[in-house]
Amino acid sequence: MNGAAKGAIIGGVFLAMLGGAGYGVYALVGDAGGGEGTSQSAPGPSAPAKGTGPVSDKDAAQTAKAFLAAWASGDARAAADLTNNPGAAQDAVGDYKTAAGVSEAVITPGAQTGATVAYSVAAEVTFAGVTKPLAYESKLTVVRGNTTGLPLVDWQPEVIHPQLQKGDRLRGGTPASPPVQAVDRNGKELSAEKYPSLRPVLDKLRTAYGEKLGGKGGAELWIQPAAQDAPRRSLLTLVEGTPGRIETVLDADVQEAAEKAVLKFPQASVVAVQPSTGDVLAIADHRGDGFPASISGARAPGSTMKIVTSAMLLDRGLVSADKVAECPAEAYWEGRRFTNLKGFKLDDEPFSTSFAQSCNTAFIKQIKPVNDINALPKEAREVFGIGVEWKVGVPTVDGKVPEATGPAAAAAYIGQGQVQMNPLTMASITATARTGMFRQPVVVKASLDGRQLAKAGRTMKPSVTAQLVRMMKLTATGGTARGAMAAVAGSDKGAKTGSAEVDGAQNPDSWFTGFSGDVAAAAMVEGGGHGADAAGPIVAAVLNAG
Repeated sequence: MNGAAKGAIIGGVFLAMLGGAGYGVYALVGDAGGGEGTSQSAPGPSAPAKGTGPVSDKDAAQTAKAFLAAWASGDARAAADLTNNPGAAQDAVGDYKTAAGVSEAVITPGAQTGATVAYSVAAEVTFAGVTKPLAYESKLTVVRGNTTGLPLVDWQPEVIHPQLQKGDRLRGGTPASPPVQAVDRNGKELSAEKYPSLRPVLDKLRTAYGEKLGGKGGAELWIQPAAQDAPRRSLLTLVEGTPGRIETVLDADVQEAAEKAVLKFPQASVVAVQPSTGDVLAIADHRGDGFPASISGARAPGSTMKIVTSAMLLDRGLVSADKVAECPAEAYWEGRRFTNLKGFKLDDEPFSTSFAQSCNTAFIKQIKPVNDINALPKEAREVFGIGVEWKVGVPTVDGKVPEATGPAAAAAYIGQGQVQMNPLTMASITATARTGMFRQPVVVKASLDGRQLAKAGRTMKPSVTAQLVRMMKLTATGGTARGAMAAVAGSDKGAKTGSAEVDGAQNPDSWFTGFSGDVAAAAMVEGGGHGADAAGPIVAAVLNAG
């Protein structure tokens, strides 16, 4: 370990405290690989006494100082007693050395903002005689204990490491799943370093196929998730294993464009699919929590769902692209009022215009003529494959269009209510609309492991496909998607916008889906507002790369 400071050896434990404003560097030296030693822990700074009211900056500083010193000295019990969740804290601090293999760590307190204290950790992890450095930054917040009145560290998993979530554990050693070397459809390597959004996907591929492909494990530090079926997340490689090579159907160029596109907005996700094959070309997310909402999310898709609703209405002959459809400013169904944005309405315009301008009431007015509350779920399942189990090659959350009654059934027509989608399922819906045939999306070919892909009950009628594609093209050139799709090269392009109201959210989710040639893409930006504003530019950038 780098000598960040020199201090006295106390009972076999090195504790250095630099001068200044009461903060310093705390360093722990222990036996590599864990094991209980016989030395005593170095005494840390004393914490303040109990009190009432908000925690003062001074109390927060003293409590943080005491906690960090106890953690650095390896005294899990003392550190835990300075938190508001001693049981979880003691396990995590104890695991830091014994289970994660942290042989040395220098913890340096940093800036304080009120009761929140930042700090940096410069650690070394040792396993099988190999030592590698691990550096990161985190923070803690001091709160008043509910029953004790003491200033205590508000225990959160990220106190130990910023990537830890509830129930996660740090672990070191030889993982059960050997590494994989993933390549795209053209043989280009797909690494998490170059394509950060793919980290969850690569971890899942490793869990599913690492051993099957002949890989051999090395040694590393990883995050063991709480959920048994969730993939472990590698943090540091100590000894390189022998990876198994896995061929995906992703496209490195499209993936790179997707990675850049989602960075423009927080909480953004996008997926691109090849309509002619079902191959997933790109998966990208830009989120602070690391959650792959692109393939695992479940949110109301708003008006992008009108692709499915339109297919159902066209299929039943209740509307046609050129037939006039009523689009009033408001419509009612079983006591619930549905409106268009800013009182928008159309007079004597064809259904294609209602689709292109995203007229909600034009769809709500069709519920009574349909006279079948299960019509939409049936169309979603039989034609678009929504509601059957998908086997993509990595775990995904499939779309849901459940049977519903009353206002919830009406809301489903415009992508609200109980309908749930993610960019993967919406990209697939667009791909199906583009070709008239559902092809289950895949990240790796089914031939790799012999899994059976999902199939839809029937293909779309050619007349329905032709009208649906024509309406999506009109939306891209003269409807709500015109602004975003103007950036997409070529004339063979179509789209649909959407915004979805989410309970308690200040702004609606932004949805956008579109196609250009043989590429379909869908994006979602949580709280992003109207579909064309945030999700639209993301999809346009991805389509241009396809």
